[in-house]
Amino acid sequence: MGELFIYEKAFKFAKRIVKLYKYLKEDKKENILSKQLLRSGTSIGANIKEARFAQSNNDFISKLSISLKEANESEYWIGLLKDEYLSKEEAESLLKDLNEIISLLVVTVKKRKQ
Repeated sequence: MGELFIYEKAFKFAKRIVKLYKYLKEDKKENILSKQLLRSGTSIGANIKEARFAQSNNDFISKLSISLKEANESEYWIGLLKDEYLSKEEAESLLKDLNEIISLLVVTVKKRKQ
């Protein structure tokens, strides 16, 4: 599993986040937390994309580390949205996808540091 696989997972996750943002904004009238999740949830894949064309191994690790931070932040926003705006099932589904991305990022960063 390479960077392209992680990028594809993050891209699909970002598309889910965009749809969720639209739903939360239009149907639930929630603008603050959803906007934060939109920013962090779409940033994961953007930084992975940048890492694919990194100038050095350290630059690659740095970009993926930023993706990892954004993924962790996304987990926080989902947790805040969970009780009031998301069903348990919706939150668990998002967190499952997110945790898979986090695991892949951690493994990839560890391999590159060796």
